[in-house]
Amino acid sequence: MATSDAGQNKATHALSELSAPVEQSNPSGKKGWIWFLIIVILAGGGYYYYRSQYMGESKAAPAPRAGGRAGAGGPVSVAVAPAVKEDVPYYLSGLGSVTPFNTVTVKTRVDGQLQKVHFKEGQFVHEGDLLAEIDPRPFQVALEQMEGQLARDEAQQNDARVDFDRYTELHKEGVIAQQQVDTQKAMVGQLAGAIRADQAQIDNQKLQLNYAKITAPLSGRVGLRLVDQGNMIHAADPGGLVVITQVQPIATLFTLPEDSLQEVIQHMKSNEQLSVEAYSRDDQTKLASGKLETIDNQIDPTTGTVRFKAVFNNSDLSLWPNQFVNIRLMLTVRKDAIVVPLAAIQRGTQGTYVYTVKDGSATMQPVKLDMTQGNISLIASGLAAGDQVVVDGQDRLQSGSKVEAHGVSAGGPVVGGGTGGGDGAANHGKGGGHHGAGGDAAPAGNPAPGGAGDAPGSGKHHKDGGTQN
Repeated sequence: MATSDAGQNKATHALSELSAPVEQSNPSGKKGWIWFLIIVILAGGGYYYYRSQYMGESKAAPAPRAGGRAGAGGPVSVAVAPAVKEDVPYYLSGLGSVTPFNTVTVKTRVDGQLQKVHFKEGQFVHEGDLLAEIDPRPFQVALEQMEGQLARDEAQQNDARVDFDRYTELHKEGVIAQQQVDTQKAMVGQLAGAIRADQAQIDNQKLQLNYAKITAPLSGRVGLRLVDQGNMIHAADPGGLVVITQVQPIATLFTLPEDSLQEVIQHMKSNEQLSVEAYSRDDQTKLASGKLETIDNQIDPTTGTVRFKAVFNNSDLSLWPNQFVNIRLMLTVRKDAIVVPLAAIQRGTQGTYVYTVKDGSATMQPVKLDMTQGNISLIASGLAAGDQVVVDGQDRLQSGSKVEAHGVSAGGPVVGGGTGGGDGAANHGKGGGHHGAGGDAAPAGNPAPGGAGDAPGSGKHHKDGGTQN
């Protein structure tokens, strides 16, 4: 019995010795799993970060355009246009509104019933044309009454003169006193005054009768009728009968920045008649041509602009009162100017430049701009007529790049340049071109291709429809 108990104790001691290392190894095993999970998480995070960065760069990278590089080291497909020599009008441009020379609200000058209307809405009338008639019978009756009163007073005056002559003879004979003669003479004078008053009343009634016929005070276009036939109208009515607007000729008021004032004045001092053109709201359709009439006598301090007035014959009625228009004031014409599309102009740290193409190779050519007008640029120096300049694809070029040049197709990047217009002191560019707006700065000798910049914000440079290439 004692032997079996001793054996059991030995077995129990052996099991405890075997289980102790297992229990002591459990903490280190748990720590190993934790480190393994941390490593897996870090690896997954690094992979996700790398993949997200790679995908972002892939999306940001521009997709290759059709007709781009044929392959590594192949020629670059670009669109080119020639620099041309031509006369370019120089404009100042501003925003304006059409203003009629005269606007009249036709009103009655007497009270009465509107008997007849002789005009049609929208009709053109001339000064003195009969527009409407008011019932003339009350004025005719009043005229006849005044004429009857005049006849009565004239008869009384004749009788008084006869009595005056008689009293004068009797006074000479000593029959009556001088006082009676003087009284009769005063009576004759009173009746003469009454006759003059009667005549004035007659003239007034004739005038009232004349006012019963309403005539056009000026030549122009009749608007919508404000009162219908048969209504009672009064001189105190605020609305009037109809509005007549003079539209031939017609005026336009527009504004330009005060910086342009002296330039315009210098041309006017030489007795030069400055031409003005009116364009539609979208600045695409020419509506009319006219002449600059005058300049306002002061500058608006709130906007820094000056008002100008131009006159148009408006024979085709292309301009309408209160119509919004874009105005181009032509100052001069630049003779034999070198002109290139605006999309060809690039900008870098060293200034403006273009890419020229010759013998299948592109060359960066610095240029000096004279002015930018609409979707063309005038080159002061750096180019000659006939030089081929790149207008699309500059972002893939460097000086010396091999290119495959083709002409600009209709609706290509040259068409649709901005039309920067001066509105007071501000410039409002309309319509973006195919080009960008100014590239980033690049190291000297290898400039980053910049987009073709917009026209300088002077409010002076605007396109001319005849100069588009």
